[in-house]
Amino acid sequence: MKQRGRHRRHRRGQALRATLAGTALALTAAATLISTSQATGSGNPGALAPLTSSSTAGKLGLQEKLVAQGTIDTLTRRMGGNVGVAGILDSADHSMRNEGDCDDSERAALPVEPTATRAYCWDSADAKVRQWLPQSVTTSGDAYEDATWGDRRVILAGWTHEDQQAADDSRAGEPTSDEGLARIAFIDATDPHALRYRYALLVAPQDGGKDFEAVRSRLGGMVWYQDKLIVTARNGTALLAFDLRRILETDVNSAAIGKVSGGYSADGYQYVMPAIGSYDLTGGACSPVDDHAVPCFGSLSLDRTSSPDSLVATESSVPGGDDRARVWRYPYSTSILRTGLLAADSKGRVDADEAYETKATGVSGVLSHTPDGGDEPEWYVAQTPADNGRNGTLWRQTDSGAKAATCTTDQSYACWGLHTSSLSYWYETGELWTLTGTVAADTASGRVLYAVPLSSVDGSLG
Repeated sequence: MKQRGRHRRHRRGQALRATLAGTALALTAAATLISTSQATGSGNPGALAPLTSSSTAGKLGLQEKLVAQGTIDTLTRRMGGNVGVAGILDSADHSMRNEGDCDDSERAALPVEPTATRAYCWDSADAKVRQWLPQSVTTSGDAYEDATWGDRRVILAGWTHEDQQAADDSRAGEPTSDEGLARIAFIDATDPHALRYRYALLVAPQDGGKDFEAVRSRLGGMVWYQDKLIVTARNGTALLAFDLRRILETDVNSAAIGKVSGGYSADGYQYVMPAIGSYDLTGGACSPVDDHAVPCFGSLSLDRTSSPDSLVATESSVPGGDDRARVWRYPYSTSILRTGLLAADSKGRVDADEAYETKATGVSGVLSHTPDGGDEPEWYVAQTPADNGRNGTLWRQTDSGAKAATCTTDQSYACWGLHTSSLSYWYETGELWTLTGTVAADTASGRVLYAVPLSSVDGSLG
């Protein structure tokens, strides 16, 4: 049944791709009316509305730009060769705390309904520092169906330097050197009772591979698929791609980033990951405030139940605003010469093959998954409320309606974690992973990495 559902989904995707390219699609007026008019009250966003016009295609299209192989090879050679995922995990210098060792503010960030079955908190230094925010998650369960990289189970968490003072300085025309820096926590999760991690700084090759500079990204979403990591970017670039076979080690410990006297430095980080490519929106600059313009990427996830496997995206969305958010997907390449990259044509063009609009605002994470025996995907949308003191909501949406757990006597939908970010589904274990994190007035609080069985999410829906 699962395979039959996947083939049906593939045929539907082919038809929708044709529509997004400008070919007419026979949607009945009644179905469209139902999809766009279901305002069910109590904050319920109702049904997803299919987006099928050719203008939508133009706003979601991507242009792939890969870094020359010689450039990557030069930087790798000059920095002593690839350290690899195993190398960075072997040198892990941070330990995560199990749920029982988390403090009250951290445990308060966990979901009310359904409850987390696994939860971890960062080491004491990372749990309190204001300047860095954890914002995205992906796992070796995304990378490969056997859920391992070599003999390890691995979780990657994306952190961005988002200091409030840095933001103020930037608005004043005085950007700080660390503003927007992006790093990845490589977490060895092989032993579920003793998670350890180490950071790598994201960089971009320069001067033909003789140098590198810092990557500036919010890391609102990322997906590890096969041997590549695709993350959300900023400053005109939609997505950046990295190669997990290209983790390099610095040999100078200083605040500088790039080539320095005596070798290479990365602001004190021992490891760096150089970008091997990017994806730009073909429709031009994105707009974070206009839901009819080119969308800014907010979060990403992987769907292994589509055919082919696909990268799922949502646009950046403001909590409590009036603008609706779009969710869509891009197919991954099936070529053995393009492992982990999106399905680009001969000119490097990548087209979305499915797109919807949700009435949910403040969308912080998205996941698409077709259940066994199902014909159509179900979309899980994490919503951040306008009131920062309340828990979020995890909606399951289709083109016929939306459901979420209720957890209080007034039937509140605010049952999900506090300030949750991206979603990642570990297919082998059936777990939905996410993380929380925010900056309070004078410190960081509520930073937790946790997992909930997707079956528990479905079982809790009201």
